Amino acid sequence: MVSRIRSVILLVSFALAGSLDATARADDDAAFFESKIRPLLVRRCYECHSSESKELGGKLRLDHRRGILDGGESGPAIVAGDSEGSLLVQALRYDGVKMPPDAPLPEGEIANVVHWIKSGAFDPRTDTPPPVGSQNDAQPLWSLQPIVDVPSPEVKDPAWPADPIDRFVLARLEAAELKPAADADARTLIRRLYDDLVGLPPSFDEVERFAAEFPRDETALARLVDPLLASPRFGERWGRRWLDVARYGESNGNDGLGRNPTFPHAWRYRDYIIDAVARDVPYDRFVTEQIAGDLLPFETPEERDRQIVATGFLAVGSKPAKAMNDEFDMDVVADQIDVVSRGILGISVACARCHDHKFDPVPTRDYYALAGIFASTETLWGLSGHEGLSAPSTDLHVLTTAPKVPPPAGFVETAILLESNTGLPKTIPPPNWEPGTPLAMGLRDRASPADCKLCIDGMSTKPGGAVPRGFLSAPRLPKSESFSVPGNQSGRLQLARWMTSEDHPLTARVAANRVWMHLFGEGIVRTPDDFGVYGDSPSHPELLDHLATRLMREGWSIKRLVRTIVLSRTYRLSGEADPRLLEADAENRLFGRRTLRRLDAESLRDAMLAVSGCLDLRADGGSVIRHRDILVNLAEDLHQTTDRRSVYLCYLRSSPPPELAAFDLPSFVTTTSRRDVSTIPGQALYLLNNPFVQKQASRMAELTLACETSDQSRVRYAFLRALGREPAKSEGEEALRLVAESLAASLSEGEAWALLCQGLLISNEFRYVD
Repeated sequence: MVSRIRSVILLVSFALAGSLDATARADDDAAFFESKIRPLLVRRCYECHSSESKELGGKLRLDHRRGILDGGESGPAIVAGDSEGSLLVQALRYDGVKMPPDAPLPEGEIANVVHWIKSGAFDPRTDTPPPVGSQNDAQPLWSLQPIVDVPSPEVKDPAWPADPIDRFVLARLEAAELKPAADADARTLIRRLYDDLVGLPPSFDEVERFAAEFPRDETALARLVDPLLASPRFGERWGRRWLDVARYGESNGNDGLGRNPTFPHAWRYRDYIIDAVARDVPYDRFVTEQIAGDLLPFETPEERDRQIVATGFLAVGSKPAKAMNDEFDMDVVADQIDVVSRGILGISVACARCHDHKFDPVPTRDYYALAGIFASTETLWGLSGHEGLSAPSTDLHVLTTAPKVPPPAGFVETAILLESNTGLPKTIPPPNWEPGTPLAMGLRDRASPADCKLCIDGMSTKPGGAVPRGFLSAPRLPKSESFSVPGNQSGRLQLARWMTSEDHPLTARVAANRVWMHLFGEGIVRTPDDFGVYGDSPSHPELLDHLATRLMREGWSIKRLVRTIVLSRTYRLSGEADPRLLEADAENRLFGRRTLRRLDAESLRDAMLAVSGCLDLRADGGSVIRHRDILVNLAEDLHQTTDRRSVYLCYLRSSPPPELAAFDLPSFVTTTSRRDVSTIPGQALYLLNNPFVQKQASRMAELTLACETSDQSRVRYAFLRALGREPAKSEGEEALRLVAESLAASLSEGEAWALLCQGLLISNEFRYVD
């Protein structure tokens, strides 16, 4: 009987909150294609199967929708909905035809293709193929044009805009003879703001106060927003988003032997990011510290340590365990080039390691100009443990250890010794290295920086001529000569200054687009890591430049840009729109309405802890890993139960926090600006059966029973706590019926009310924000 009642919970949750907006699925499909499928096709397939191919393989074109459906000599490449019957999947699995021919794709990438085809093979690309042999250079790449702050356009309804932002949006809608949706009501708006800015739900009292003030006084919006921006919770919320870009993880990931080597000091970088975001460190400085913090001047030991910890950005990447051979060092460099180029500049450079980029203006020489910078840098990524520790190096700030598990001769791991407030001498004999010793991952310049030799076919065993250290050479980018690299430095500091110069067309655009994306669910450019030829074009290019200009003009303050956007009229729009607007702009590229969004994994967990009354808001400041160097069976045992915010959980590669794993966590192996949003049966089963969800429901039930005496008032209290509103009459009746049936099935009073609370916690209204 209990299992029968439990199975009813999902149905009750749908009855309480209504069904999922159909547009959410379309948004999910588009997001998956843009984040997983289009980049894979560009990187892995276009060389032989696109308009740029020197010789078209099998007469198969994969660079447009019709080509992939019609296929080539062997027939259609895919059958939408049938992955096993699709020739593309068979070829990727080396079942008959072998594609790509040089080496099979990683299993994760093949799984993405399988998932895409099973889901219907959504493909937003045009049916019209570009002509074979065409050159994309004929049309200059939009993202490399100078940022131009054009005047905000005239609009037919001048009373509607609250900010110049709104003029850009309204002008596009009016040009299409469309009208924006009405404004969202106050209760919807406050929940939206709380999730976007701090990742937590507002209390019922906060909702009621704002609902009473805002309709008669619009300044109430700013009075609500400013404390949220000033809250430490803002740093945790927006810091987690940057950690996705930084591919943050606390272990290396599965090395193929069931082991998961740890990064026990990575948490210091996490805490640096949360602190820097909360303090609103200017974005240009934020980027510079993470690339070259160790090369910046400092006035105190604390400042020196903070800047060194910042360089963990380039040290926390997953190291290629299977490649601990002659290519290991260059594979680490490749990871650093990728996170800098896609994570900060929004343009892929990694594929130029082997040949000139097929589409974007990135020649192989540019790749090795950057590679020389990072090859001239020593990456210090952590201690393995107590055993096998060697004596400290001659640099008293760096400790060196031989790994516990043998890699090739000479392979070592290193960590930086922090100085501030440690009470420790400058040299520490190995026996005294105890847990708690202040160590960090980070970078330092090598003693003898040098230019990198071009590697033929990307192999360091096939060196060509040396390439002077420098930056990208595409037209309209700042010239390397203005930021020349001294012979005795790696060039990281000059690289950071080149990227953050105000005449650089990419850095501010990419940052502004990401801020917009986090607040609206989609960016003005819907491929936030790819501003190249095969990335998305901006829906509002003038608006993007306006935002980028404001970001730079206002001191590179991310908080000020966030504040500007959330106070705009466009941000306030309702998700309920006129049918004509929905039909004309189904993908909401014109931003004429609000798109329904599901809470991400961390926000869902944190929201459940908040409404159960158990969320611990203390900053964590540490890691459960400590000095455990090799984790066997992917280390599920380290995922300890805690009520701290989700950003402070243990993020192991190949073994993510089990409380979050069902809801589209990234792999933390490559930079990720926009997470996938999938809707699969396993998520419903998680919400129904997971001990964490059941525990929060029980805690919420205890609060409900302790605070109210009558069943009607308890139902009201549960709704107010979970959803921030009173139950409708039908909802109240359904809730009372569920409790009564549970009691009749011999459940205790606590268990019966826990079932109701669980129904509220897993309802669409709780899990989605309009």
